[in-house]
Amino acid sequence: MPILGVLASSGTPRGFSVKYLVVAGGGGGGAALGGGAGAGGVRCTVGATGGGGSLESPLTIAKGTNYTVTIGAGGSGSASYGGQNNPGSNSVFSTITSTGGGRATTNGYTAANGGAGGGGSVFGSFGTGTANQGFNGGAGQGATTPYAAGGGGGAGQVGQDYQGSGSSAGPGAGGNGVETNISGSNTYYGGGGGCGPDSRSTVTTGSSGGLGGGGNGGNDTGSNGTDGTANRGGGGGSGGYQDGPTVYGLGGNGGSGIVILRYATSAGTISIGAGLTGSTTTSGADTIATITAGTGNVSWS
Repeated sequence: MPILGVLASSGTPRGFSVKYLVVAGGGGGGAALGGGAGAGGVRCTVGATGGGGSLESPLTIAKGTNYTVTIGAGGSGSASYGGQNNPGSNSVFSTITSTGGGRATTNGYTAANGGAGGGGSVFGSFGTGTANQGFNGGAGQGATTPYAAGGGGGAGQVGQDYQGSGSSAGPGAGGNGVETNISGSNTYYGGGGGCGPDSRSTVTTGSSGGLGGGGNGGNDTGSNGTDGTANRGGGGGSGGYQDGPTVYGLGGNGGSGIVILRYATSAGTISIGAGLTGSTTTSGADTIATITAGTGNVSWS
């Protein structure tokens, strides 16, 4: 019987299985009164995948073949009130693509669809997530003072709609990401961003980002939203608003994505090519390759 790495009876190399986690970059948070940003999409063969989808199947890899890897950057948050915030970028391993997270709704820009959708506010509706990658953003309450926005969608949960009503209206939290142990420890990826309150509300603190690196919202003094966590694909948090004197908090950047590959050590040895930043470790009989930045190729020998 042929074994891994030698020719099968057909004369072609026999492949081996590689398990993967592919997380895209999270979206950028909006300035004050905007929603939270959506998380990057999550596709995985171990533990959980995004959007409530079933686990995906490992890829069959051939030795001596180059496979493309790209780590998606997080989207930039709004740098001024009315300034543009941006979706996250896609992450790729071979034929597997995870979609960048949607930007939040903010003054002048509507929420973007993405791996998970950006949260909505008075300025526009929420964005939608991608099937088997992430969920929709939460809804904002619309043109009612004090304004209250929705949280960014997470890989594992819909962003929370705005909370309360009237003078107690406040922002919704970011949706949680999904948990996987592909790296050897249980870790959440793909948390949606939170958003900040309007100081005309009795709510004074921003909402929390979701588990998996979502950034938090600013507070009612007009503080900025925080960034999504690097290599978790979290959405950026949106800023808070202070009325009189007017202070507009700015949006946090989305967190970058990651690719993790796990395979039997006996099957082959990985080479992480130029342009990529990565490392390997072992866990029992498996090798785990973690790639945190760049674009390039991986191959096995």
